[in-house]
Amino acid sequence: MNKSEFIDKLDYTLLTPTASNSDIAKFCNETIEYGFKTVFVNPYYIKQAYNSLADYQVKVGAPIGFSLGGMRTEIKVAETKLAIADGASEIDMLINLGALKSKDYQIVKHDISEVVKASEGLLTKVIIETGLLTEEEKRVATELVKEAGADFVKTSTGFNGGGATAEDVKLLRSIVGPEMGVKAAGGVRSKKDVEAMIEAGANRIGTSSAVLIINGGYSDKKY
Repeated sequence: MNKSEFIDKLDYTLLTPTASNSDIAKFCNETIEYGFKTVFVNPYYIKQAYNSLADYQVKVGAPIGFSLGGMRTEIKVAETKLAIADGASEIDMLINLGALKSKDYQIVKHDISEVVKASEGLLTKVIIETGLLTEEEKRVATELVKEAGADFVKTSTGFNGGGATAEDVKLLRSIVGPEMGVKAAGGVRSKKDVEAMIEAGANRIGTSSAVLIINGGYSDKKY
């Protein structure tokens, strides 16, 4: 994999709650400089990022229900529609973890499918927060994501209960098969980490450490 192909795998993220306007501006400048193709910022900053990056064919992604997932489906749907209106072209939503733990599987599936519907054909990824789940829950959650019509299953936010592991990526890939995407996120801190996730079956990587990774560095960030 050459450098361009490597960069194409990375979703550059800035999702810290304290990010300022100037932080977003710096982030967008780095995105342009390094040639990242997709970025994720908190919904408040989607319009700013879109306006900065649209001329460079960079997609702006929106985290929905971030970072706990426990809000009502109607809120996630409204958040999705507003994000798209502001310029988002990819949607990464967090499942209702409480409903999953309660075995209210139809609620979980409905929650996902409504956001997929609200996305109107845009790429949708569903975060299941693997670090908080048992293996059986990971399997059930991934099947629900698949049944609900999302494009990707995603490991983690990096904010709750740990991040991506190669073992979890392998598990998710074994469930969804080749037809769906698997995104690894949370704790991906080095080029070695990225390569391990890709080898395990991930075809997208979410990381706030993308610049450090490209420059051969290592980050202690968890998200």
